[in-house]
Amino acid sequence: MSNYGSFLHLSKPASMMTAHASSTPTPLNIIIHPQSLFSILDHTLRRNEGQERVIGTLLGQRSEDGTEIEIRSAFAVPHIESAAQVEIDMEYHKTMYNLYHKANPKEILVGWYATSLELNAFSALIQNFYSSVSDGTYPYPAVHLTMQADPSSDISIKTYISTNVGVLPDKISESCLFVPVPNELRYSESERSGLELVASAKNNESRDTSIISDIASLEKSIEEVIAMLDRVSAYVSSVQDGTTPGNVAIGKFLVANLSQAPKIDADELEKLFNSHLQDILLVVYLSNTIKTQMELFNGLKRTAVIS
Repeated sequence: MSNYGSFLHLSKPASMMTAHASSTPTPLNIIIHPQSLFSILDHTLRRNEGQERVIGTLLGQRSEDGTEIEIRSAFAVPHIESAAQVEIDMEYHKTMYNLYHKANPKEILVGWYATSLELNAFSALIQNFYSSVSDGTYPYPAVHLTMQADPSSDISIKTYISTNVGVLPDKISESCLFVPVPNELRYSESERSGLELVASAKNNESRDTSIISDIASLEKSIEEVIAMLDRVSAYVSSVQDGTTPGNVAIGKFLVANLSQAPKIDADELEKLFNSHLQDILLVVYLSNTIKTQMELFNGLKRTAVIS
């Protein structure tokens, strides 16, 4: 291939180049929080009839070295898309971003989303806007999240960054190469109970569920812990019997977790649990007593006013 015109020239994206030609680290992992996904799904359900996909802005945080990005929230951006052109309400995007940033200054612009797995020339145009110097993520690359939210299939999520393709200067704004980036869904322990409650409705035809009481939730959690302990105990027994080959990584993990458990006698543990339970019952009794007194006081006050 002696003819240089037959080569495909790739260049670093503008969002990764600085004035001093020093490269900005590209993200190696994208962390997605459930709140952002719920916002995207809600936007999908409220889309106009006949609209194939919707888009919006992603907000989150970036690690100090720029190799990890957390997508914490998202908001919709109105747009009109046809086979020939795409129109995006950029002023709406800027206004909403300023409001979100005032409410939570720690969350910054990290990219955009689309409810379609397809990547086309319009995707490149939108990507270049979110990577721009004036209103984009420059000098960091913008993250593009695609989600397949068809009710007839499972949800599929992919994340990308982009690099410019060396083509004609007048086509550079609509030409870029999307590079996949690994992603993971991460949630806190406080969010886990809510997600499990939402997931429990998938087996109901009406897609609804009821909130269980604290006691029922505690019972369910204890049953899950017992089931996990039984599964670990069965695995250890099978390794000792020689029916299952041992795994060094799993063994180290179990030893590390068991070493963190406090060494306490079973009778002492039961005593502490009963003492804590009595404290809780006392607090419940006092709260119910105060509630009854307040209702009695309000009833006597209304009777005095009427008389």
